[in-house]
Amino acid sequence: MVLDAPGRPLQQVWRAALPAPAPGQVRIAVACCGVCRTDLHIVDGELAFPGHPVVPGHEIVGRIAATGPGVQGLAVGDRVGVPWLGWTCGACEQCLAGRENLCPDARFTGWQIDGGYATQALADARYVFRLPDRYGDAEAAPLLCAGLIGWRAYAMAGPAPRLGIYGFGAAAHLIAQVAAADGREVHAFTRPGDAAAQALARTLGARWAGGSDEPPSLPLDAALIFAPVGALVPAALRAVRPGGTVVCAGIHMSDIPSFPYSILWGERRLVSVANLTRADGEAFLRRAAEVPLQVSVVPYALADANRALDDLRAGRFGGAAVLAVD
Repeated sequence: MVLDAPGRPLQQVWRAALPAPAPGQVRIAVACCGVCRTDLHIVDGELAFPGHPVVPGHEIVGRIAATGPGVQGLAVGDRVGVPWLGWTCGACEQCLAGRENLCPDARFTGWQIDGGYATQALADARYVFRLPDRYGDAEAAPLLCAGLIGWRAYAMAGPAPRLGIYGFGAAAHLIAQVAAADGREVHAFTRPGDAAAQALARTLGARWAGGSDEPPSLPLDAALIFAPVGALVPAALRAVRPGGTVVCAGIHMSDIPSFPYSILWGERRLVSVANLTRADGEAFLRRAAEVPLQVSVVPYALADANRALDDLRAGRFGGAAVLAVD
């Protein structure tokens, strides 16, 4: 399923088999691919079009079909996952400091690099993860971005006993379970009136769930914002105590409205999350192997990718959409 211009539906294209993997690459027979809000930002033109047709999708689960020269530690038949971060230079100041997520030359799966809305995909073997055995293919797909970005945002929040989560979609429904398993008190903020999402949040360990237009009953120690809605930033700042942290976890967000300095004052912090590192992936997947996460999956056929994106755009489901590749 190919994006040939921003704002257009994806086009189903039949291609010959992919070429043999280049040195350091693997070719993956895709079993399924998660549908992420970042895919929607790319399709809708909210992230810059890469200038060439691209196959979206960066929550890829499949099995290695071929390995290129120089690949070590991976073999044909291994089940692996491919995340958003697809390549970094390894030589810039950010990479050398362990911040490869900020590499200025980084390339991303499903954006600059063809992704997983396809039967096969090529990937740099250095940016491929082994997956916990306890999750099936469809359950494992959302771990590769929703889970990883949620994990990085959670880590940036610090030791917050009372944690607010704004936007209860794919990332939130996973990290809420990790937070509850860690003994945190989770408050889930959904679209106003979204009773189904609030019920899901309570099922997954939230102490309280309500609309994003409601204040928490007690001040929060930190808040994670997954919904791409700038107006939630002032709301979250008002909800956290002095010294608390608000983490903006999306790659794109609508403009943040002006707000009074008084709701930032008191050493509240407002920070953003950018991409992920391989260390994030390894740490989160180890944790996911320990915590039996309930992954709420809404399945679609690969050919129905446009419908899945439209349903995500309209907020018609909770949890995570996953394309099954036959």
